[in-house]
Amino acid sequence: MRIIKREGFSYAFDADACVLCKGKCCTGKSGYIWVKKEEILALAAFFGIKEDEFILQYLSKIGFRYTLKEMPFKDGFACVLFDAKSNGCKAYEARPSQCRSFPFWEHYSLKELEDECIGVLPL
Repeated sequence: MRIIKREGFSYAFDADACVLCKGKCCTGKSGYIWVKKEEILALAAFFGIKEDEFILQYLSKIGFRYTLKEMPFKDGFACVLFDAKSNGCKAYEARPSQCRSFPFWEHYSLKELEDECIGVLPL
């Protein structure tokens, strides 16, 4: 078990649980995964395409920010980077910081996380 803890959170996270999960953090309800300029550049480089092509293909603009697009998936949505065959991220190594920080997001209650993420461990 690779246990990750963050100060200020009432739970820990077993990163090894991701192998069994089938991508629940990348699918389900609609939401936003905000990407910063440097993350857009890194993702475009990861896919070997130009920045403007990456933006057109993978992002939606909301106000002054960009978010990853969503696609219909089962009874909800999936991130445009979600690969249903592998149940993982197509760009895992270059994924945005918001994805990297999951499940340590302040707007989640422990109950919501336990329903969504099998790797969450109450402290």
